[in-house]
This record gives sequence, C-alpha cells and structure tokens, in this order.
Amino acid sequence: MSTAVQQATTQFVPTDSQLAVAYSVCRGITRRAAKNFYYAFQVLPRQKRQALCAVYAFMRKCDDIADDVGLPVHERRQRLDAWLGQFHRAHAGHPTDDPVLLALTDAQRRFNIVVGLLDQLAYGTASDVVEPQGNAERSQLTVQYRTFEDLRRYCYGVASVVGLVCIRIFGYHQPEAEPLAERCGLAFQLTNIIRDVKEDAAMGRVYLPEEDLAKFGISASELSTASDSRRFRPLLAMEADRAREGYEAGKELIPMIDEDSQPALWVLITIYRSLLEKMAAREFEVFQEKVSLTVAEKLTILGKGFLQRLT
Repeated sequence: MSTAVQQATTQFVPTDSQLAVAYSVCRGITRRAAKNFYYAFQVLPRQKRQALCAVYAFMRKCDDIADDVGLPVHERRQRLDAWLGQFHRAHAGHPTDDPVLLALTDAQRRFNIVVGLLDQLAYGTASDVVEPQGNAERSQLTVQYRTFEDLRRYCYGVASVVGLVCIRIFGYHQPEAEPLAERCGLAFQLTNIIRDVKEDAAMGRVYLPEEDLAKFGISASELSTASDSRRFRPLLAMEADRAREGYEAGKELIPMIDEDSQPALWVLITIYRSLLEKMAAREFEVFQEKVSLTVAEKLTILGKGFLQRLT
C-alpha cells in the first residue's frame, strides 16, 4: 500500500458543524457494530469518546472491505489501498466529504495519534485477505500459523496496534504503558479466537497454531465438525491461560493512563475477561452456539465503570 501523498497547498479545515455530523456518523457505526467496545466508550469524556468512535469506524470500514467475500481477493486489496489512500489525502489536508475520514483526521491531530499506527490497522485487516480455497481443499483446512509466536505477530497487527492507538487517546506518560497495551490487545484477540473458532473454521480460517493443535493431537479438519467438543477443552484452556496473562497486563496498564480514562479501560478489560471466564465456565463449549455476555451483564459492568468515574 502506497502512503506517499503530497501535502495540500491550502489545508482543508472542516467546520464545527461538519465535524459534529462526522462524529455522529462514527458514533452510529460504533453503536451498531461494536458489541463490547461501545459500552466502554460511554464512560470516557466526550472528546475521547468521539475520537475512539472515529478510530473504530475507520477499522470497521477496513474490516468490511477485507471480509467482503463477494469480491475477488485482488479487488478487495485494491479497495483497501484506495481507502488508505483516501485517508492519507485527508491527513495531508486535501478536502474530503467522507464523515469517517473527517472525524479520524480531526481525532488524529487532536490526540497526536501516530499515522503509522493507523496504517498498521489497515495492514492488519489485509492479512486476512487470502485466496479462497476450493471445496475439496476447504474440507482439509490449512492452519494459518505454525507457532504461537506466528499468531502473536498476527494479533499485533489486528489487536495490539489497536491498544497502542487507544492509549494515545486515553493519555499516558510512561513508556512502559506501550508493551502492556500490546499484551492487553493480544488478550482481547485470543478471547475472540476462542469464541469464534467454529465460525472461523467454517470460513476456512484456522487461527489456532499448528504446534498447539499437534500438542493435543487435534487436526484442523476437526474444528469444522467438532463431533466431540471435549477433545478441544485442554487446547482452548491453554489459549485462555495465555489470554489471562494479557488481562493481568491490562490491570497494570490502568493506573498508567490518564485518570479520566481509567474507568473506560477497566470496563473494556472486565467485559472481555468476563466473556473469557463465561466460556471457561461452560468448559469451552463454543461449538454449539456463540458465547456472549448479555446486555444486562454488560450494563452491570458499565454501571460499575460510571461509579469509578464519579469517585
């Protein structure tokens, strides 16, 4: 993806009303699509909440392009290139009427988000854009990552980078916060991988590393059938333990960010950690139905987050 864009001779400056509409659009996208993140955003101050909604809407657009199975792979990659190019033009001061880009460029300047991190968000979604397999090949699923370190590198691009962007909006002053944010993002992604293992296998994607499958004598093809889900419990329990290590890093991170953002990060970590523990309590029976927190469970966590903000 090319990122070289000439700076605009005259910088485009959106009006307050244009920005208000742009942020409203991003908030609507986040409310509809961010099943967990949106709850955490509610306990942030308005400007930080708006900025994270803009970042989420940008990520959502990248994901939607990457996951559009109705388009050939090469066209999806071209569209991702074009979308990232539009962002760089907007960042360089060229006019744009895209509400997501209007909001994102404003948030990027307001919170000094490193543009390279936003590029990596787009690159991360592109890592899922692979040539589809034929039906015969689909029955013999190919594991995408050989080792856990390979999986960690993937998770860095799709989740840890998100953590690095978030803490720039949250505000932090200690460099030690950055590796903690990366590890917390890894925990979120591992939780998603455990929850979605059957759904991903049905799409031809196996994120669990080959070495982990082999350790427990499991073949990739078993993930799409899961005739005996008990076979997968030790494997998924091991991945859950790795996620728990990341959530402990998240606890260390909370006091390092600005005080007005700490309740939001606590809500986010608590929601994802609660989802992980809910799956563990069900002995990782994730093959019959998708496990999620109820709205009531999320609202309870959110309420505790608001109480933290008031104290």
